[in-house]
Amino acid sequence: MIAPSPSRKRLIGYARVSTEDQVHDAQLDELRAAGCAEIHQEHGSGASRARPVLARVMREIRPGEVLVVVRLDRLARSVSHLLEVIETLEAKRAHFRSLRDPIDTSTPQGMFSLQVLGAVAQLERSLISERTKAGIKAAKARGKKPGNPGMRERRPEAIRKIALSREKVYLDELIAGADRWLPTVRRMRPQHPWEDVVRVLADSGQPWTVARLRRAVGKLVSQHMADPALLLPAPRKNPEDRLMTLIAGIAMTDPSLSLRDIGARLERMRERTPRGGLTWSASSVKKQLDWARKAGLAVPMSPQDVV
Repeated sequence: MIAPSPSRKRLIGYARVSTEDQVHDAQLDELRAAGCAEIHQEHGSGASRARPVLARVMREIRPGEVLVVVRLDRLARSVSHLLEVIETLEAKRAHFRSLRDPIDTSTPQGMFSLQVLGAVAQLERSLISERTKAGIKAAKARGKKPGNPGMRERRPEAIRKIALSREKVYLDELIAGADRWLPTVRRMRPQHPWEDVVRVLADSGQPWTVARLRRAVGKLVSQHMADPALLLPAPRKNPEDRLMTLIAGIAMTDPSLSLRDIGARLERMRERTPRGGLTWSASSVKKQLDWARKAGLAVPMSPQDVV
């Protein structure tokens, strides 16, 4: 077992077992011995990425913290899934450590092992692709048609099975990427219309449409992973109130933004000023935020508000 790092990074433990009749005791003992400040427990199949506890941990982990597991198979179902989780942690400036494997992304040796795993994953994908192509070619040579026979014959049970499989993949993908867009939705809905939420997400490089975003939120609500209130209709507002709440929503989504940063976002969104212009000054943004605070909106106060 790798000894705990001598650094003072805060360790966050994650323990998972595959069935409800298994217990986490052995994993919990090892994680506590490693010095984990808190430990999150989850029951879930290793074949599925739909792990709400892990998704919550990935959303809440902070820069400098270390996600710790006893073994790699307690976290990921494949090498590619492991690399995806680690990339998400790196984007948050957090780290990952496996106690029984030579993986600790806060050390040079651990990063080297991770690079080796990445090369193995690429080789694995290439081999799978080659075997698939060879299998299809051999099947055609024997006169067999590729694809699912049940789907070709339009059997109801086959169609239902494919539909359920696609829905599961869709849900897994939503959960895996929810930390990038769901916080913005939670801050803005239902006070803001879906169109405004989509525009704020688009400004951060996430090309949603209203229909796709509503469906995504609806799916998470149906799985009890999001508040049903997010789907409530937005209140009707006059144009001036809409502009004020839109700017407040941008400020609440990212409290680190300065007045000029918010103005630049509004200009990229082609949002006109109260006088009809397309150029936003810091003082105009500040005036809207001041009105929002007077209206009772929880707009963050910060030094950036000084013009």
